Order: sequence, then structure tokens, then C-alpha cells
Amino acid sequence: MSNHDTSRRDFLVRTIAGAGAVAAGVASPAAGQSPDAGAANAPAHSEMPRPGVQNGAFMNHEDSLTVAAFTERLMPGAPGKPGARDADVLNYIDLALAGAYSDLQDFYRRGLAQLDAHCRARFQQSFVHLAAAQMDEVISDLEHGKAAEFLWPSAQEFFNTVRVHTFEGMFADPLYGGNKDFAGWRLVGFPGAQAIFTPADLQDQDAFVRAPIVGLQSVAADSKRR
Repeated sequence: MSNHDTSRRDFLVRTIAGAGAVAAGVASPAAGQSPDAGAANAPAHSEMPRPGVQNGAFMNHEDSLTVAAFTERLMPGAPGKPGARDADVLNYIDLALAGAYSDLQDFYRRGLAQLDAHCRARFQQSFVHLAAAQMDEVISDLEHGKAAEFLWPSAQEFFNTVRVHTFEGMFADPLYGGNKDFAGWRLVGFPGAQAIFTPADLQDQDAFVRAPIVGLQSVAADSKRR
């Protein structure tokens, strides 16, 4: 984990926590940061998750690996601090593209194909086989519209969309397939749908730590039992 990864994740977490966006279940996108030329050069593909049985609602295996790697660079994890991989952002995006975001299926297909073309033109290999620093360079190219291989969607449109979906997968209610084990909520101290807050809770400026964190699934289950 490079200092760049740590500072990027901390920046994103502060942005979300400060805006209070997670209270509604979905986070708003934050501005990305430019990659640090001194970022880790170790190949990143060895750290990437292999899609589990829950993946494959829309994306094939190759696309799943690419999206998993891309989102992890947008929201990198560290020991004790979950990232996109820990929160299962891949599963969120995969399920969304098979359902609520089905109108974006061609957008993702074309965007991922253009991403592959850009990576091969710049580094002669696919995104998942790049070193972490090279991945960050590619992502910066997209963010600043410097990837000539992108026609539709544009490089910036693709970057912005995946970034928004990464935030949603990190911080939306786990009911939607991401935020695994409340990883994103724990990261920012969001308590979920608590039945009651004590006066001390309402005055406390620190992250909420009292168990349990409550999501929509548990609320629905409690309602059925009554």
C-alpha cells in the first residue's frame, strides 16, 4: 500500500463523511486525485479478487476482473481499512447492470473495450496486468480525457460513471449487493437505520461504534417476524 493509496482513500472517506451523503444510503461522487509518480510499481493483478459465484449477472469473467481492479484503484483498501474489493463493489455494479442500470450495459461494454485498447496502446497489455502505478496513470488519462481510443462513451464519461458506481457500491445499503458486512459504513462511522438514538449519540462528534449496524435487510426481516 503506497502513501498515495492511503491519502486517496482518506480523502474520499473525509469527503463522504463530511457531506453526510451516506445517510441516504448512496454516496455522492467526490473529485478524484491525480496519481503520484512514486506510487507502488509492484504488479497489482495478484491482489485482485476472482469473481465469486454471485458475480456474472451481467459481466463475464474478464470484465469482472477489470472492473474489480479499476474500482480498487479508485477506492484502495489497507489493513483495517476496507476498499472496493472488501466491500464487494464488483458485485454491486454487476447486479445493477443486470437490473436497475440495464440501460448502461452497452455503455460498459464499449467503455471496457476502449479501456483495453488504451492500455494495450500505452503499455502493451490489458488493465489487469498493469502495475499499480500504471493503472493509476491510465485512470488519470481517462479522468482528464487523454485517452484517444475512447469515442463513445468518452473517457471522462466512463471514468465518472465508474467512480459514481464505486461510491454507491461502497456506501449504499448492503441490500443492493455492495457494502459487504457494512464495510463502507464502518469506515465512515455510519450506523444505518437505528431504531433509536440516545441523547449521547446525538451529541457525539465521533464515529458511531455501538452495535449493531442496521440495514434494510434486517429491518425487513424484523417486520416479517412481527
